[in-house]
Amino acid sequence: MTDAEALQEILHRYTAIQRRDAMGRALETLLGVVDDVFPIEKADVLRASKILESREGLSARDALHVAVMERYGVRRILSLDADFDRWPGITRLHSV
Repeated sequence: MTDAEALQEILHRYTAIQRRDAMGRALETLLGVVDDVFPIEKADVLRASKILESREGLSARDALHVAVMERYGVRRILSLDADFDRWPGITRLHSV
């Protein structure tokens, strides 16, 4: 599973590096390996705000991912981003 923010990150990154032509393939690749895409809700944004107020070291995007993970009871994340190691209750997987 992933969340809508991960999809938005693909749009943001591929636009920033001037690779709009590859954006669709990147989205298709991600969507090809996940079963669900969790939506971002108002409550997630409010929770991310609280996370950011309480702890340094997480970006706004990371805090939003954490908020969605909490809402759905997800405790493991596949990510190269070591910042997730700082959040209690989350186990970061480095590889599949």
